[in-house]
Amino acid sequence: MEDNYLKTSTFDSFEMQLSNTAKDFLKETAKWAYFLSIIGFVFLGLFVILAFFMFSAGSALGSMSGMGALGAMGGAAIGVVYLLIALLYFFPILYLFKFASKTRKAFAENNTELLTDGIESLKSHYKFVGILMIIVISFYAVVFVIAGIAAAAS
Repeated sequence: MEDNYLKTSTFDSFEMQLSNTAKDFLKETAKWAYFLSIIGFVFLGLFVILAFFMFSAGSALGSMSGMGALGAMGGAAIGVVYLLIALLYFFPILYLFKFASKTRKAFAENNTELLTDGIESLKSHYKFVGILMIIVISFYAVVFVIAGIAAAAS
């Protein structure tokens, strides 16, 4: 009995070559990814600043409005939500930045290993975004079902 899974096909020894056009596309993609990741980091910083502003504004508004701890908790809750959103967006932006910087460096140094690492970071970026999208769609589906049940019950 033959072990078919141990056989190698002719495609296993095939080495893919990138055409100059494909290299140009990857270089341009890396430039845009670098730009988008820098903009993403700037917005992450703004989100963190806004979160801390909400912490302090919530405390100030709570003491001014006479609501006390209840008003401060509202600002703190919004601040925590902003921090969680910033944390959630940090990873795909980091993966995008790694893709851009490694890919740009790979072409500058003509280094296949760096290019592979860069493309691995791009894969991780899309995997993270894809899983996040599945979670968001699942959440919306659950909310939709609960809203439908609540509407039918009323």
